[in-house]
Amino acid sequence: MAATLSQNLLLAVPLAPLVGALVAGLAGKAVGRRGAHTVTILGVLISFICSAIVLKAVAMDGARFAGSIYEWAVVGGLKMEVGFLVDGLTAMMMCVVTFVSLMVHIYTIGYMEEDPGYQRFFSYISLFTFSMLMLVMSNNFLQLFFGWEAVGLVSYLLIGFWFKKPSATFANMKAFLVNRVGDFGFILGIGLIVAYAGTLDYAEAFAQAPQLAAMGFPGQDWMLITVICICLFIGAMGKSAQFPLHVWLPDSMEGPTPISALIHAATMVTAGIFMVARMSPLFELSDTALNFVLVIGSITALFMGFLGIIQNDIKRVVAYSTLSQLGYMTVALGVSAYSVAVFHLMTHAFFKALLFLAAGSVIIGMHHDQDIRNMGGLRKYMPITWITALLGSLALIGTPLFAGFYSKDSIIEAVHASQLPGAGFALFAVTAGVFVTAFYSFRMYFLVFHGEERFRHKPFPPEDDHAHDDHGHGHDATPHESPWVVTAPLLLLALPSVVIGFMTIGPMLYGDFFAGAIVVDAAKHPAMAELAEGFHGAAAMAMHAFTTAPFWLALAGVVTAWVFYLKAPQIPAALDRTLGPLRTVLENKYYMDWFNEHVLAAGARLVGTGLWKGGDVGLIDGAIVNGSAKAVGLFSGVLRRVQTGHLYWYALVMLLGIFGFMTWRLWPFFGGLAG
Repeated sequence: MAATLSQNLLLAVPLAPLVGALVAGLAGKAVGRRGAHTVTILGVLISFICSAIVLKAVAMDGARFAGSIYEWAVVGGLKMEVGFLVDGLTAMMMCVVTFVSLMVHIYTIGYMEEDPGYQRFFSYISLFTFSMLMLVMSNNFLQLFFGWEAVGLVSYLLIGFWFKKPSATFANMKAFLVNRVGDFGFILGIGLIVAYAGTLDYAEAFAQAPQLAAMGFPGQDWMLITVICICLFIGAMGKSAQFPLHVWLPDSMEGPTPISALIHAATMVTAGIFMVARMSPLFELSDTALNFVLVIGSITALFMGFLGIIQNDIKRVVAYSTLSQLGYMTVALGVSAYSVAVFHLMTHAFFKALLFLAAGSVIIGMHHDQDIRNMGGLRKYMPITWITALLGSLALIGTPLFAGFYSKDSIIEAVHASQLPGAGFALFAVTAGVFVTAFYSFRMYFLVFHGEERFRHKPFPPEDDHAHDDHGHGHDATPHESPWVVTAPLLLLALPSVVIGFMTIGPMLYGDFFAGAIVVDAAKHPAMAELAEGFHGAAAMAMHAFTTAPFWLALAGVVTAWVFYLKAPQIPAALDRTLGPLRTVLENKYYMDWFNEHVLAAGARLVGTGLWKGGDVGLIDGAIVNGSAKAVGLFSGVLRRVQTGHLYWYALVMLLGIFGFMTWRLWPFFGGLAG
């Protein structure tokens, strides 16, 4: 019998960051800067230690927890409660979220050192951690939705943290609105589950999944389970930035770099991937929904990678890398390789947090110039940032033995084994994406750390050289290595970016670590079974990789970037001139923003104006409110003329009334005589 986890231990995981957030937020002036970062870091550290204890108990002893913590209300048999479901999937997410968050908290001490909103920022990121933990630990749809909306709200606050910058306020509003589109689908999916299963509890809903799969959607030929899964996935498309709801994520770079790392590595954008994996008992019953997931993920993986090639802002290169890697995770979900998707989620969290924080370290060293064309030769000035960025880049492109290799190669193999109709396009997308990822990753790496030192003359000076200097640092032309509070998290994140895949691929993909948490119908979706047959250990997998196409595609991407940007920079310049129209399309991000602003937003404004002027002003205010007042006034005006106060007038009206009544009553009689 599996061991049971302590309820108090589990409560400490989300509550410790919440306490830190409240102290830093409500008593920030009283505790000061040191007090704010101390209490929030302590809270997240406690949360990480507790999460590590939980993970050990789950992995070693088979411990589990599934139960209610607090019953909020019961409405007609529908229970609304706070509860935890802790299994292998939850325990892994808890450790990833808290560890990356801890690194970001420490890093923030150096990055936000002179920012006037120091305490506020620590409060926000600690609250963000609490929200994500409530989401991943939930055992019911109500708590899931609470965590889902809470991470969206706090991300809005963090993206627009520098609220005096118009670009930041535009970006946070964009993120908020795009996520509302996805959340509308998400709540519809939850509503359908509640309507037809009559429960908010995961276990009870999953137990009724076969009955839901046998039902049709009222009034349509669609299957109910397909509609439910697609609605849930639309929510994931918003949170996890899948095409076409991806447009908010690159603009979220307007927030400080630490939150870019937290949002894009371990928390908000992974919420959708986690949710679909958690809902695997439902998604397994609809091949239509899985194929939809597969195609959307394939488009995101390939076409968002293309956009990374032409970015010059160091943070935006890493942001488009995040979009592409989220597409890879979604592809894995689509072929029912849920464990591979969350495995890539875990490895990606470490090396992507590393790359974002390394980018932030470069920005500090470059005195907040973010244009990679103004860098070059930083290797000798920032050795720790250089080596950690190199390790992160090698993990990202799937270099054998690095963390990203094991998860990324497993995704490609799972797609190859899939029998879904969209698997052919998906295989092309994820395979071609290997070259694209390697090319843009090492384009950034070579332009930043190698080659000519361009930072002294800045061939592409910003319009305002202080545009990104929100911290008031002094300016010296020579870059410098960042302080230890910045470099220590880089070193701590570099370690799992290298070894975590080798250490965990066996139990996570081919063991029973996710037993009971993830459900796969091996007969209908044999991808994972085929992967298990070909797996002979992590070392053998890495050695075999040197003979496979993905390795040579990645190597080709690195070599191409080296030639283009170090040896023959005239080649990309010539390609720019030759492929000008294509570059224009990429620079305009496939015109998705233009379409959203000039078609969708303009259409919404037109409809809104029509409803305002026609519905509100014309119908409600004009016809109903003002019209009824005018009608009453007109009627009362007529009555005033009738009510004269003269007795003879009232007598005449009475006689006329009697005459009229008698005529009306006797008319049928006289009409009959006339006939």
